[in-house]
Amino acid sequence: MCRALPGGAEAMAAALGMSAASLQNRIYEVKGQVLHTEHALAMQTLSGRTDFAEAIARMTGGMFVQLPSLEDECDNQELLTKFTLILDQLGVLARTHAKAIEDGVVDDQEKAELERIAHDAHRHIQELLQLTFRIYRESESAGDAPAARALRTA
Repeated sequence: MCRALPGGAEAMAAALGMSAASLQNRIYEVKGQVLHTEHALAMQTLSGRTDFAEAIARMTGGMFVQLPSLEDECDNQELLTKFTLILDQLGVLARTHAKAIEDGVVDDQEKAELERIAHDAHRHIQELLQLTFRIYRESESAGDAPAARALRTA
């Protein structure tokens, strides 16, 4: 995450209010120092990356899916495009799966490819759901959202 920030580790350390040596000691757990969760989250935010969230998800047997931001505009056409993409990905997954089990063994490369395709499909399914809810679900506090009303009539 440090490399993603202009200025690298020195800029990251300064943004976190510590020296570059102190940050490096925490990252590599030198002299009993540890990188606290708050600092890792701040580093993730500063770098614009999701490495920390992905690592936590992997370590706990899950996967990280970044949802679309609230600034993302969406309409029915985009929802249809996402559905088409998901169906295409599921077809690729089915073909890749069939080929992988053809010889009765799924090797490391086949496993990695199946996981990559499935992860992408899962991410797109979650994006589709969140965009759908943003457009068509009534707001908890303000009733029917104006954007949803406008899109339903379009």
